[in-house]
Amino acid sequence: MKFSIVIPVYNESKNLPLLISQIYKVLKNHTFELIIIDDNSSDGTFEVLNKIKKKNFRFFIRKKRRDLSRSCVLGFDKSKYKNILVMDGDLQHDPKYIKKMYKTYKKYDLDIVIGSRKLLSGKNQGLSELRRFTSIILIYFFRIFKIKTNDPMSGFFIFRKEIYYKNKNFFFGKGFKILADFLINSKQNLKTRDITIDFNRRYNSESKM
Repeated sequence: MKFSIVIPVYNESKNLPLLISQIYKVLKNHTFELIIIDDNSSDGTFEVLNKIKKKNFRFFIRKKRRDLSRSCVLGFDKSKYKNILVMDGDLQHDPKYIKKMYKTYKKYDLDIVIGSRKLLSGKNQGLSELRRFTSIILIYFFRIFKIKTNDPMSGFFIFRKEIYYKNKNFFFGKGFKILADFLINSKQNLKTRDITIDFNRRYNSESKM
Protein backbone atom coordinates (compact mmCIF):
# COMPACT_ATOMS: atom_id res chain seq x y z
CA MET A 1 0.00 0.00 0.00
CA LYS A 2 2.05 2.93 -1.31
CA PHE A 3 0.51 6.21 -2.39
CA SER A 4 0.83 9.97 -2.28
CA ILE A 5 -1.81 12.12 -0.60
CA VAL A 6 -2.22 15.57 -2.15
CA ILE A 7 -4.22 18.19 -0.27
CA PRO A 8 -4.78 21.64 -1.83
CA VAL A 9 -5.52 24.25 0.84
CA TYR A 10 -6.32 27.91 1.34
CA ASN A 11 -6.82 29.42 4.81
CA GLU A 12 -7.11 26.09 6.63
CA SER A 13 -4.72 26.82 9.51
CA LYS A 14 -7.31 25.82 12.13
CA ASN A 15 -8.11 22.51 10.44
CA LEU A 16 -4.75 21.21 9.25
CA PRO A 17 -3.18 20.10 12.57
CA LEU A 18 -6.18 17.88 13.35
CA LEU A 19 -6.50 16.57 9.80
CA ILE A 20 -2.81 15.68 9.52
CA SER A 21 -2.90 13.98 12.93
CA GLN A 22 -5.92 11.90 11.84
CA ILE A 23 -4.26 10.86 8.57
CA TYR A 24 -1.11 9.64 10.29
CA LYS A 25 -3.15 7.80 12.91
CA VAL A 26 -5.34 6.00 10.35
CA LEU A 27 -2.39 5.09 8.11
CA LYS A 28 0.22 4.37 10.77
CA ASN A 29 1.03 0.92 9.35
CA HIS A 30 1.12 1.95 5.69
CA THR A 31 3.60 3.56 3.32
CA PHE A 32 2.52 6.97 2.07
CA GLU A 33 3.64 10.55 1.69
CA LEU A 34 1.61 13.65 2.47
CA ILE A 35 1.91 16.74 0.27
CA ILE A 36 0.14 19.99 1.17
CA ILE A 37 -0.14 22.66 -1.53
CA ASP A 38 -1.08 26.03 -0.03
CA ASP A 39 -2.43 28.80 -2.27
CA ASN A 40 -0.56 31.53 -0.35
CA SER A 41 -2.98 31.65 2.57
CA SER A 42 -3.41 34.79 4.66
CA ASP A 43 -4.36 33.10 7.96
CA GLY A 44 -0.96 31.84 9.12
CA THR A 45 -1.13 28.48 7.35
CA PHE A 46 2.58 28.67 6.48
CA GLU A 47 3.54 29.00 10.14
CA VAL A 48 1.31 26.05 11.06
CA LEU A 49 2.75 23.81 8.32
CA ASN A 50 6.31 24.82 9.14
CA LYS A 51 5.89 23.50 12.69
CA ILE A 52 4.67 20.05 11.62
CA LYS A 53 7.39 17.42 11.85
CA LYS A 54 6.11 14.21 10.32
CA LYS A 55 7.80 11.50 8.29
CA ASN A 56 7.28 11.84 4.52
CA PHE A 57 5.53 15.19 4.92
CA ARG A 58 6.17 18.10 2.55
CA PHE A 59 4.41 21.35 1.75
CA PHE A 60 4.67 23.92 -1.02
CA ILE A 61 3.40 27.50 -1.25
CA ARG A 62 1.91 28.67 -4.56
CA LYS A 63 2.18 32.44 -4.90
CA LYS A 64 0.53 32.62 -8.30
CA ARG A 65 -3.18 33.21 -8.84
CA ARG A 66 -5.17 30.95 -6.53
CA ASP A 67 -6.54 27.87 -8.27
CA LEU A 68 -7.43 24.52 -6.71
CA SER A 69 -6.81 22.43 -9.84
CA ARG A 70 -3.41 23.99 -10.43
CA SER A 71 -2.51 23.32 -6.81
CA CYS A 72 -3.44 19.67 -7.32
CA VAL A 73 -1.34 19.50 -10.49
CA LEU A 74 1.67 20.85 -8.60
CA GLY A 75 1.11 18.11 -6.02
CA PHE A 76 0.95 15.46 -8.75
CA ASP A 77 4.23 16.67 -10.19
CA LYS A 78 5.89 16.61 -6.77
CA SER A 79 4.57 13.14 -5.81
CA LYS A 80 6.80 10.07 -5.87
CA TYR A 81 4.27 7.22 -5.89
CA LYS A 82 2.24 5.91 -8.83
CA ASN A 83 -1.04 6.11 -6.91
CA ILE A 84 -2.38 9.48 -5.75
CA LEU A 85 -5.20 10.33 -3.37
CA VAL A 86 -6.70 13.82 -3.39
CA MET A 87 -8.73 15.20 -0.49
CA ASP A 88 -9.77 18.55 0.98
CA GLY A 89 -8.13 20.20 3.95
CA ASP A 90 -11.30 21.39 5.70
CA LEU A 91 -12.14 18.16 7.61
CA GLN A 92 -15.19 17.43 5.45
CA HIS A 93 -13.42 14.34 4.09
CA ASP A 94 -12.87 11.83 6.88
CA PRO A 95 -9.50 10.01 6.64
CA LYS A 96 -11.16 6.84 7.94
CA TYR A 97 -12.36 6.14 4.39
CA ILE A 98 -8.88 6.17 2.83
CA LYS A 99 -8.09 2.50 3.48
CA LYS A 100 -11.46 1.35 2.15
CA MET A 101 -11.03 3.43 -1.00
CA TYR A 102 -7.53 2.08 -1.58
CA LYS A 103 -8.56 -1.57 -1.02
CA THR A 104 -11.38 -1.21 -3.56
CA TYR A 105 -9.02 0.51 -5.98
CA LYS A 106 -6.51 -2.36 -5.82
CA LYS A 107 -8.99 -5.25 -5.58
CA TYR A 108 -10.82 -4.34 -8.79
CA ASP A 109 -7.78 -2.89 -10.60
CA LEU A 110 -9.53 0.44 -11.11
CA ASP A 111 -8.34 3.74 -12.55
CA ILE A 112 -10.23 5.95 -10.10
CA VAL A 113 -12.16 5.37 -6.86
CA ILE A 114 -14.37 8.27 -5.81
CA GLY A 115 -15.51 9.17 -2.32
CA SER A 116 -19.14 9.82 -3.23
CA ARG A 117 -21.39 12.07 -1.16
CA LYS A 118 -25.06 11.13 -0.66
CA LEU A 119 -26.25 13.82 -3.03
CA LEU A 120 -29.37 12.13 -4.35
CA SER A 121 -30.64 11.14 -0.89
CA GLY A 122 -30.32 14.64 0.55
CA LYS A 123 -28.32 13.32 3.51
CA ASN A 124 -25.22 15.48 3.32
CA GLN A 125 -24.66 17.09 6.68
CA GLY A 126 -21.99 19.46 5.39
CA LEU A 127 -23.53 20.56 2.10
CA SER A 128 -25.94 23.43 1.52
CA GLU A 129 -29.09 22.77 -0.48
CA LEU A 130 -27.88 25.11 -3.22
CA ARG A 131 -24.61 23.20 -3.64
CA ARG A 132 -26.40 19.85 -3.47
CA PHE A 133 -28.91 20.92 -6.14
CA THR A 134 -26.12 22.18 -8.40
CA SER A 135 -24.24 18.90 -7.96
CA ILE A 136 -27.32 16.84 -8.82
CA ILE A 137 -27.76 18.76 -12.08
CA LEU A 138 -24.15 18.01 -12.93
CA ILE A 139 -24.60 14.30 -12.16
CA TYR A 140 -27.26 14.04 -14.88
CA PHE A 141 -25.15 16.16 -17.21
CA PHE A 142 -22.25 13.74 -16.79
CA ARG A 143 -24.48 10.79 -17.57
CA ILE A 144 -24.88 12.20 -21.07
CA PHE A 145 -21.18 11.35 -21.47
CA LYS A 146 -21.82 7.87 -19.97
CA ILE A 147 -19.64 8.68 -16.97
CA LYS A 148 -20.70 6.39 -14.14
CA THR A 149 -20.41 8.13 -10.80
CA ASN A 150 -22.88 9.68 -8.39
CA ASP A 151 -20.47 12.45 -7.47
CA PRO A 152 -18.43 13.81 -10.40
CA MET A 153 -17.72 16.97 -8.39
CA SER A 154 -16.10 15.14 -5.47
CA GLY A 155 -12.76 16.37 -4.17
CA PHE A 156 -11.98 12.99 -2.54
CA PHE A 157 -10.61 10.36 -4.91
CA ILE A 158 -7.70 8.07 -5.64
CA PHE A 159 -6.32 7.49 -9.13
CA ARG A 160 -3.43 6.16 -11.17
CA LYS A 161 -0.79 8.81 -11.69
CA GLU A 162 -0.28 7.63 -15.28
CA ILE A 163 -3.78 8.88 -16.15
CA TYR A 164 -2.61 12.41 -15.44
CA TYR A 165 0.57 12.09 -17.50
CA LYS A 166 -1.14 10.41 -20.46
CA ASN A 167 -3.92 12.98 -20.65
CA LYS A 168 -2.62 16.22 -19.17
CA ASN A 169 -2.48 17.93 -22.56
CA PHE A 170 -6.24 17.42 -22.86
CA PHE A 171 -7.19 18.64 -19.39
CA PHE A 172 -8.62 22.08 -18.76
CA GLY A 173 -6.19 22.25 -15.87
CA LYS A 174 -7.73 25.01 -13.80
CA GLY A 175 -10.79 25.71 -11.71
CA PHE A 176 -12.22 23.98 -8.65
CA LYS A 177 -13.19 20.49 -9.79
CA ILE A 178 -10.25 18.54 -11.11
CA LEU A 179 -12.04 15.18 -10.92
CA ALA A 180 -14.64 16.40 -13.43
CA ASP A 181 -11.77 17.44 -15.70
CA PHE A 182 -10.32 13.91 -15.50
CA LEU A 183 -13.64 12.21 -16.19
CA ILE A 184 -14.63 14.33 -19.18
CA ASN A 185 -11.31 14.96 -20.90
CA SER A 186 -9.31 11.74 -20.49
CA LYS A 187 -8.81 10.14 -23.89
CA GLN A 188 -9.38 6.64 -22.56
CA ASN A 189 -12.20 4.71 -20.96
CA LEU A 190 -11.59 4.97 -17.25
CA LYS A 191 -12.62 2.20 -14.87
CA THR A 192 -14.25 3.97 -11.92
CA ARG A 193 -16.17 3.03 -8.81
CA ASP A 194 -17.85 5.00 -6.02
CA ILE A 195 -17.39 4.50 -2.29
CA THR A 196 -20.23 6.16 -0.37
CA ILE A 197 -19.01 8.48 2.38
CA ASP A 198 -20.56 10.64 5.06
CA PHE A 199 -19.67 14.24 4.29
CA ASN A 200 -18.69 16.12 7.44
CA ARG A 201 -19.80 19.59 8.38
CA ARG A 202 -17.35 22.46 7.72
CA TYR A 203 -16.42 24.36 10.89
CA ASN A 204 -13.47 26.69 10.43
CA SER A 205 -13.35 27.69 6.76
CA GLU A 206 -15.38 28.64 3.73
CA SER A 207 -15.92 26.75 0.49
CA LYS A 208 -13.20 27.50 -2.07
CA MET A 209 -15.81 27.24 -4.78
